[in-house]
Amino acid sequence: MAAELTLGAEEELHLIDLESSKLSARAPQLLSRLPSESYSAEIQRTTVETNTEPVSTLDGLREEILRLRKGVIDIAEPEGIGIAAVGTAPRSVFADFELTTTGRYGRMQEQYRLLVDEQLICGTQIHVGVSDRDLAVEIAQRVSDHLPTLLAISASSPYWNGHDTGYSSIRSIIWQRWPSAGATGQLASAAEYDQLLEDLIHSGVIADSKMAYFEVRPSSHAPTLELRVCDACPIVDDAVLIAGLFRAAVKAAEDDILAGRPYRPAAAPLHRAAMWQAARSGLTADLLDDEEHPRPIAAAHAVRRLTRRLRPQLEELGDWEQVHELSEVLLARGNSADRQRAAFAERGDLDDVVRLVVEETHGPASGRVAAVPALRSYPVRAGDEAVSAGSTPKPLYRDLVAFFEGRSREEIEERMAAGATWVRAHEMTFGVDGDSVDFDVDLVPRLINAHEWAEITAGVVQRARALEAFLQDVYGEQRVLRDGLLPRSAVEESPGWREEARRLPAGALRAPVLGFDLVRNEFGGWRVLEDNVRNPSGITYAVAARRLMDAVVPDLPRPPGLLTPSSSFRLLRSALLAPAGGEGVVALLSSGPGSTAWFEHRTLAAGANLLLLTVDDLSIEGGRVIERGSGTPIDTLYLRLDVELPEAVDRSGRAVGAEVMDVAERGAVHLVNAPGNGIADDKAMYCSVPELIAYYLGERPALESVPTYRTSDETERRAVLGRLGELVTKPVDGHGGHGVLIGPAATASEVAERRAAIAADPGDWVAQEVVALSTHPTFGRFADGPALEPRHVDLRVFVYATGPDQYTVADAAFTRVARQGSMVVNSSQGGGAKDTWIVGPATAPGVLAGERGTEEG
Repeated sequence: MAAELTLGAEEELHLIDLESSKLSARAPQLLSRLPSESYSAEIQRTTVETNTEPVSTLDGLREEILRLRKGVIDIAEPEGIGIAAVGTAPRSVFADFELTTTGRYGRMQEQYRLLVDEQLICGTQIHVGVSDRDLAVEIAQRVSDHLPTLLAISASSPYWNGHDTGYSSIRSIIWQRWPSAGATGQLASAAEYDQLLEDLIHSGVIADSKMAYFEVRPSSHAPTLELRVCDACPIVDDAVLIAGLFRAAVKAAEDDILAGRPYRPAAAPLHRAAMWQAARSGLTADLLDDEEHPRPIAAAHAVRRLTRRLRPQLEELGDWEQVHELSEVLLARGNSADRQRAAFAERGDLDDVVRLVVEETHGPASGRVAAVPALRSYPVRAGDEAVSAGSTPKPLYRDLVAFFEGRSREEIEERMAAGATWVRAHEMTFGVDGDSVDFDVDLVPRLINAHEWAEITAGVVQRARALEAFLQDVYGEQRVLRDGLLPRSAVEESPGWREEARRLPAGALRAPVLGFDLVRNEFGGWRVLEDNVRNPSGITYAVAARRLMDAVVPDLPRPPGLLTPSSSFRLLRSALLAPAGGEGVVALLSSGPGSTAWFEHRTLAAGANLLLLTVDDLSIEGGRVIERGSGTPIDTLYLRLDVELPEAVDRSGRAVGAEVMDVAERGAVHLVNAPGNGIADDKAMYCSVPELIAYYLGERPALESVPTYRTSDETERRAVLGRLGELVTKPVDGHGGHGVLIGPAATASEVAERRAAIAADPGDWVAQEVVALSTHPTFGRFADGPALEPRHVDLRVFVYATGPDQYTVADAAFTRVARQGSMVVNSSQGGGAKDTWIVGPATAPGVLAGERGTEEG
């Protein structure tokens, strides 16, 4: 008997208190005023389920879903209640669960306990008419390969219990905990399916056939095949798209059955892996393809491939044009999980996310119309900070994008040339491959909003406190070694360890100036990539980038609350004076004009009112360090040398550095940052920072680290060598991007060479998982003129210790930009920069009331 291929849907809808944004347990009251043939209760009192009439077309299904949603809205809104068709309500917490009081649900709660209490989740079930139950059972198994893609399309549950779970569909992960969830396994007939159900019921593990929570099943109450894997979809057209694809998949399976084509199911673990990957990534990253030996595939490619594969059936059903259009709209707009995270990123407020999903559920079938037009010809990538999946600027960037889109290519070219002229006039250079080159500053600034900056500030201050405590301890009592948190060899055999550093006075502040390199993960969260505790550079480039922007694009609209980076000079001076009690003479000790960071040294000395000296300018007289020319005693030396201080010699060969160490040992001069700090930013020690935070502070890390492997450990080394082409490898004492090998971008010979180097000296290397650095619109130079393209970026944030356990984050951050086609952002490897616009709270010092800062220079 041929499948009827009718359509229907059951939608589970969260009830939301519109004032508090929390779940409302008023389903019984609302259901008492709704027709029972179309609306029903769920296990939780915060949910209403709708049941459409059978229809034959996608348009009919759309109308039915809208009709039933309107029915709930019409009686709920006057009561201050909205509905949200999402997998999880963003503000839901465990305490919100209230059981619907029926005997069946009571029994379930008694039997399953916590599993029931977790069920603050909603899905959308799609029904396709297949009344022949033998046929339905066979089709159910054949469509399983398509389920991960359908789940990714529907994913709408990134938040659970008030937190971002890291999943696009945490609902599906929760759902999988039911003992009857997942695939049925191979079944030959409806009789075998019925026997499976009977065995499950007689086992006592499930109570009745309604608890057969399989991914696809013959419906327990209708002559249909039921799809059960999907999250509820706030935008009706996304549910319609899923229905169209599922019906076509059913038709394709039926065609194969009638044609006698064999079917080979995926191994159960591979199918579970594909479903897990879809729940984790949604449409943001890769899914798994449905080949016999599955491999990662871009989610957008997976959606388009499924649509193309089902085209014959879609055309036969009259659905091709609509499904194709809906799929492209979805890929441009992103799924609900993507949109929810974008809404949260604006202000860090879950109420904004709740407002979004309620508006979408109450809104038109096609969703909200974009407020701004899409960017022309911009090749948007997943993880772009400024441009959404649909090539439309994110709200924070709309004014900036409108400004540049309103300028001709000729004007952009002129402004870029003016920026290059400014760089040359101010000798803003950096050393690359032994040469001093002009620094490239892009004209599109990077914005960091207030809630993100608060998160970053808390995380880097925590990290700074822990690293200072570690340095004090490891060069002092060494409790961390005695307690066994770190092996002595990991410290004293590290390239960053300096035995001479133990000579400095106890309690001496060792790292008043710190820098932390941050990157975003695929969902926009920040991670620490590296710690810089020796002599972090870049603060002056951040200040100079703002001055360049004020000169070249003074008419670019500034957001309210923009922080002024030049205040960093005052903060630096305070940090340098702190070891000397807040007063005295401070000198920046440089390697001179030959240093790659000479521009920074000159600018820091001028901006913070420091003496700018080299070792040739120092002398030791009367137990003090003095400036040779003037005889001025120096209280604090800010070390920005290209070598460690104990090795520093002047032109005559005099060991000036060693002499300065003798003075520092007596406390007659303070060293910032102290020799030996390299032990704290050793790439192998980076692995231990989360443990150091717990050990010294008794806290959990506020910012995550990138997963890192110590190749000195035999077990981890074997894992690294087996995956060398998939990882990033770095020398433990490297800096400036030197020695970094990005496995996926490396040649076979480069990988082989690195494998040999690690095998020869395992302790000299670490490996990290590849982080897909976020991208940012950047002007590239093309044959027909400048145009925006996505470039990879990272962020260096600066922390200053202005007293014992007193840390302040600078109002400046250094955004580094990779060269075209590269993932390496380091300035010493040819990377450029952007002005970083940090939006601070209205009470923060240095905040502008929506105006351009007035800075010297």
